[in-house]
Amino acid sequence: MGVLNAMAHHEISTPASEAQIRALRTGDTVTLQHTLYGIRDATQIHMFDRGRRTRFDLRGHAVIHTAPNVRRVPVDTLHPAGYAPVCIGTTTSDRMERFTRPLMQQYGVRMIVGKGGLREESLRAFAEFGGVYLAIVGGTAALESTWIEAIEDVDLDDLNPESLWKFRVRDFGPLLVGMDSHGGSLYEEVREQVRDRREQVLQRLGVTRS
Repeated sequence: MGVLNAMAHHEISTPASEAQIRALRTGDTVTLQHTLYGIRDATQIHMFDRGRRTRFDLRGHAVIHTAPNVRRVPVDTLHPAGYAPVCIGTTTSDRMERFTRPLMQQYGVRMIVGKGGLREESLRAFAEFGGVYLAIVGGTAALESTWIEAIEDVDLDDLNPESLWKFRVRDFGPLLVGMDSHGGSLYEEVREQVRDRREQVLQRLGVTRS
């Protein structure tokens, strides 16, 4: 179902259950509360290609594709990890496509937050394990940063800034459900619409394709 249809809004406090995730449909919106983990290319290369493990329990959680801009500060109650968030932006997800299945299968991740969508193999993993892709608008890093209350912890920090970050979030969203666990993908809908409109334009122009 397309994004222009009337859909539902969900507020999810992580970790989430499989039932909560399977209730989400493309076009719905989600606001996250409590915990969000930051992850990026190097993080996952080390986790899945080089055999490193994280001490974090990611079961039922959401990860966001990011390498945040942070600054070191003295450890205190506001900065328990010794880092303060400066600008937490989101990067394009496509190049991390191959990590969706192992994130869900090996670590129990339920939600992936990013820009630009993922591909067919991720969609199959979402259907099999119960997961979703939550899309965020590009260029909103300053706004996203206001939704992060603190950096609570960090692991694999020798990869900084592509460490594995544990953020405490409040009202993180709304995020758009771009891919769901029922085979729905707004990105595929857009591709189909583009193909259809292209064919219509070519027909009006009298262009025939061999």
